[in-house]
Amino acid sequence: MGCTQYIYGVPSELVVSAIEGFTPRQVSLEAARFAREVTAAAFPESVNRAKAFLFATSRLGAFGEQVGLALRPEVLLHPSVIERCCHLARTAMAPATRRTVRANLRAVARRVAPSPSPAALSRERAKAPYSAKEIAGYLALADAQPTEARRQRASALVSLSAGAGLVGADLKGLMGTDVVAQEGSVVVNVRAGRRPRVVPVLARYHERLLSAAGFAGDRLVIGGTSPERRNVTSPLTASLSGGADLPRIEIARLRATWLCEVAQGIGLRAFMDAAGITCSQRLGDLVAELPRPDEERTVALLGGRS
Repeated sequence: MGCTQYIYGVPSELVVSAIEGFTPRQVSLEAARFAREVTAAAFPESVNRAKAFLFATSRLGAFGEQVGLALRPEVLLHPSVIERCCHLARTAMAPATRRTVRANLRAVARRVAPSPSPAALSRERAKAPYSAKEIAGYLALADAQPTEARRQRASALVSLSAGAGLVGADLKGLMGTDVVAQEGSVVVNVRAGRRPRVVPVLARYHERLLSAAGFAGDRLVIGGTSPERRNVTSPLTASLSGGADLPRIEIARLRATWLCEVAQGIGLRAFMDAAGITCSQRLGDLVAELPRPDEERTVALLGGRS
């Protein structure tokens, strides 16, 4: 197969002997030969490393035969082929074996048929929350709007985003009748968007939101004629700007403000520090195993009880 151009180094005699003596029964002669040649070209440092490479590359060779690919390093050691080999059911490998085989195939590929590393994409970080002083400033700007409709809609925008964490379609599709006052609490019935749910509103926003909801009635709380309309919030966010001290308000930062306040209220930081958890994926796995709290308990936990 012409692997000599991929030679990484000179293996020891024991390693050479282990490679040349590799004759598995589970794969064809061609797949075994591919495994021997590629493993030799990868220059394994020890006999155990050579055996690991041989096992992985023989599985890769067998996979290549099954799908009709040429048994050449530049073909089979491509990252996409390695992924397909380790994920398709026909490879019949246990999950732990799949991970080990993939790690070894990637190591062989780096030595025998290296490909350019993918460029890392920047990950968007969480928005910075607003301070209590900044929120008070934006609410003051909302109260200073020239018309009653603008005052109510601007006040609702801040109350729904900083008080209940709503953004996007959840925010734009909310009608006045979706805001419900209960005994000592106010909840929002989110019907639009991808995740319908009931969200308790932080206690200090109750009066403002109830006023805005009463003004809207069966219409959209923040204005517009349809939840599908774009830029519904743009006139409101443009009006909530106070120069250098208060730049144009950002709905994503309002939601971050709600997230931080609720996380602090339920002791999330203390829990994560005590458990040594830093990854949100682990939190998602844990939450999936927990019973869902009832509405009364949720309102109390999330600061919605006045």
